[in-house]
Amino acid sequence: MPKGKGAKGTKVTLKIAKKAIRMTPDGRRRLTLCNMGITIFPKCLLKLTNVDELDLSRNLIQKLPDNIGNFSSLRGLDLHSNRLESVPESIGNLVGLTHLNLSNNRLTSAGLPSTLGFLSSLKSLNLGMNQLDTLPSTMVALESLQELGLFDNFFIKLPEFVTILHNLTKVNMKRNPVSYGQGDCEGLLNEKSEPEQDVYLVHESSLCRTCLKRCKEHRERLTRGGGGGGGGGGNGGDMFEDKRMRTYPGLMVPNSVATVNQDVWRIRNVEYKPIK
Repeated sequence: MPKGKGAKGTKVTLKIAKKAIRMTPDGRRRLTLCNMGITIFPKCLLKLTNVDELDLSRNLIQKLPDNIGNFSSLRGLDLHSNRLESVPESIGNLVGLTHLNLSNNRLTSAGLPSTLGFLSSLKSLNLGMNQLDTLPSTMVALESLQELGLFDNFFIKLPEFVTILHNLTKVNMKRNPVSYGQGDCEGLLNEKSEPEQDVYLVHESSLCRTCLKRCKEHRERLTRGGGGGGGGGGNGGDMFEDKRMRTYPGLMVPNSVATVNQDVWRIRNVEYKPIK
């Protein structure tokens, strides 16, 4: 797929979009148009009523069409790393949506519609790396929600509805100015102990030869307790597969170019306790 060039980016036609559709291992039709310099949401995509998953991540899209809700076949929508400042109300019509990634945009709390609470099938929602300090109260109706990413925002307190959603088991509130006072949310978040670290995965094909060698040497030091550096044997395909290393299945971050689906991102388990 050609990369976008110039201010207008890549023009996506219906023909190009149809050719980009691929079947996923679980039998879904996935359309991937990421990292193409797209500046305007291609309205022709709304004609593809058989697409189950749409990936428009790592583009330059500033606005979604008001009739995005007509894309009723969608089960997964990935718009991370664009320039979105708001989401249209019609997104609430995507009642079959199970995974929604809006991380690394320019979203403000005023730009999130109350209709987000209509996404009754939603299991995974990533709103990390935006400019949010509150969420629509209607999201209390998201009873199917299991994973919520709110990292790198401006939250000073945990959204109240989080304690009510019984299926919500994973929340990422890292790097927010959250404070828990007596009688407030103190003790509500009880993270499992593990070393603090920032992890960014990239596919080995994105690394130059020098960086690839350094990564392999670093991996050897980690897995051998600090000894035995060097380039190591084997091919580059085992870079992130050593079983002795700490691993995070499906680990993703918004700006990652890893090949794993963006539906899954790194998130930590959170233990919920009722507020007294």
